[in-house]
Amino acid sequence: MQIGAREVIQVEILFILSLSMIAYACVGYPFLIFLLSRTRQRPVRKADILPKVSVIIAAHNEERDIATKIENTLSLDYPKEKLEIIVVSDCSTDATDEIAREYFNRGVILHRQHERLGKTMAQNSAVEVSTGEILAFTDATTGYQNDALRKLVRPFADAEVGCVSGQLVYVDRSKSAVGRGCRSYWSYEQFVRESESRLSSMIGVTGCLYAVRRSSYTPLAQDMCSDFVIASEIYLKGLRTVSEREAIAIEDTNSVSRDEFRMRVRIMEQTMSALSRYREALSIRRHGLFAFQMISHKVLRYGVAAFLLVALISNLIIVNESAVYQATMAFQSAFYVSALTGWIFTRLGLRIGPLALPYYFVLANIAIIVAFAKHVRGETHAVWDPLRETTQSSNRMAAARAETWSR
Repeated sequence: MQIGAREVIQVEILFILSLSMIAYACVGYPFLIFLLSRTRQRPVRKADILPKVSVIIAAHNEERDIATKIENTLSLDYPKEKLEIIVVSDCSTDATDEIAREYFNRGVILHRQHERLGKTMAQNSAVEVSTGEILAFTDATTGYQNDALRKLVRPFADAEVGCVSGQLVYVDRSKSAVGRGCRSYWSYEQFVRESESRLSSMIGVTGCLYAVRRSSYTPLAQDMCSDFVIASEIYLKGLRTVSEREAIAIEDTNSVSRDEFRMRVRIMEQTMSALSRYREALSIRRHGLFAFQMISHKVLRYGVAAFLLVALISNLIIVNESAVYQATMAFQSAFYVSALTGWIFTRLGLRIGPLALPYYFVLANIAIIVAFAKHVRGETHAVWDPLRETTQSSNRMAAARAETWSR
């Protein structure tokens, strides 16, 4: 392809800018926020307090896991008189409700929605019937370590804290490519969130392990991703969302690429809708550091998919202009071939080893593109369907906890 000298310069600038944005979103921001958190750390006052806690378990067709989840919650090291357990069923059509009712004599409350409205509305509904000073939100497939609640409520001793997020440990017992990629990505994400927490306030929480002061909770819109927008709501109330590393939950990773892809598309689509609705929080002039974190952590991170496409296309156009561009083209080609090879190996049921990382990275960014297309078309995901493999054992939470605790 022949283009003039002026056009070459323009494409070169576009290529360099796209690479710079990818580097900043993926590496630069995490490094910067880590440095800032070390030099401008904002401590959180913690104490071994024991407020009344309402544990809200959102469920839709979770008959395979709900009993294990309830037993796990009942066994937590927390005073029974200060622990309220609510299973909120989003119009389950299986045996979820019947199983939850079996625990009525042990104090478990079943709250069933009359209409299927999705997880966020289920949580809003459960808050209305709850009585706890602290509202803890969790999923049916997540196992808490024994002291998770005690640890989770400690930062609420600080009057400036409105929301606390625990640490999720993913267990990849299937040793799948998706599982390995998910664990690597989540370790990276936890690193960024910890830095944001130390510096000021997190912009998102761990959806299966977070708690909110009742006095700070605002019912969220039906199509919002609650574990993302809750941090914005808390910030707009003048409070902080912080991390409690010692409050630990365990969950299995997805092992099927299709399930992981669908889950990521749904989450990203909801997050894009949330960014649009809470665009006020993106104003650097009005919200300073929090807006900077939102733009860097979410907007630019989601923009990486577009930057990757621009980098590839612009590199192709100028590949013959210098040896440097030939080298970058060779690197990009090798990276995408590695991802494609990982996908093929996964389809064949073969182990892919180090190919898991490029494979998962590309899968996640394709999910962003699909989510953006759905968002532009106005599609929403207010309701959800559990993504479960039929071969999974109903006691996998216990197995995951045992594996984690034995390390």
